[in-house]
Amino acid sequence: MEFYQRMKDIRIDREETQEQIAAVLKITRQQYQLYESGKRSIPVDLLSMFCRHYKVSSDYLLDLPKNLEWPR
Repeated sequence: MEFYQRMKDIRIDREETQEQIAAVLKITRQQYQLYESGKRSIPVDLLSMFCRHYKVSSDYLLDLPKNLEWPR
């Protein structure tokens, strides 16, 4: 599944509109729609806000493997 489809699925699963998440991210609905459709890349700061709002990992959105190693 694509990154942007995961964003859309999470938003729909939480029963929020594009307008509602756009308000959380402090952007317009039109701008959010461009991110969700994959027509524009979402900036890291907005991705972080999205993840915090929905309490999901960016690793999940990016479809990264669970066994990645990094310094802790």
